[in-house]
Amino acid sequence: MIFSPIRRLVWLVYLWVFFGFILAPIVIVIVVAFQEHGYVGFPIQGFSLKWFQKAGSYKPFTDSLLISIEIAAISTLLALLLGTPAALVLARRESRWASALVTVFLSPLLVPLIVVGFALLFFLSRFGLGTSFIGLLIAHSLVGLPYVIRTVIAVYRTLGREMEEASQILGATRWQTMRYVTLPLIRPALIGGGMLAFLISIDNLPVSYFFSGVSTATLPVVMLSYIESSFDPSIAALSVIQLLIALVGLLLIDRIWGVKMLSKSI
Repeated sequence: MIFSPIRRLVWLVYLWVFFGFILAPIVIVIVVAFQEHGYVGFPIQGFSLKWFQKAGSYKPFTDSLLISIEIAAISTLLALLLGTPAALVLARRESRWASALVTVFLSPLLVPLIVVGFALLFFLSRFGLGTSFIGLLIAHSLVGLPYVIRTVIAVYRTLGREMEEASQILGATRWQTMRYVTLPLIRPALIGGGMLAFLISIDNLPVSYFFSGVSTATLPVVMLSYIESSFDPSIAALSVIQLLIALVGLLLIDRIWGVKMLSKSI
């Protein structure tokens, strides 16, 4: 389709406005993080790195950041270990019960996370796992599970069975076929699903808030508590640090596997 110059101009203006609307809050937060004065204002007056220094020296921030990274890493691993076998089994099934199970596994994507957090707290408290590290880990694993299952099912359904059947015909066991054929073929889905589960976990607030305790307070929960009593650019500095963590993860994936290849596979 060939656009006229006027339509093309309107389309370009729309794209600029759309992406500007999406990126403007992020840009403002990044700029405010380097503000010199002790209040959040825009445009900024003066340039300083002291808010990053404060964020790095404030113990609740650093402790909660370590907890967030630890929970995100372990919950992502658990989501991959539990979600991958389930996705492989359900991907090739066309029965009603398989579709029903897929819907159940994906239900955390459909239900508000605040409802998921309250329900999990009520359920896990019966087993003495309310505001505990194990309870928080289980909750984050369940939240990340749908992203792993969804990506693995989407990729695995596009693959033919020829290579797996050829492997078994040549004498490979099911485990050998899984290890040397199936897992390498779905590796982009594992990377993509794991990356999504990690990012969702490290930024999660609704579920983490219900399981927050002295030793289980994640960074988003501590940031919310800090804002309630004080609102200065150190919160913006922490937001920039979280953004950098996500960017570093994307750069590492691009360096090792390539984001273009990953996006084509998913």
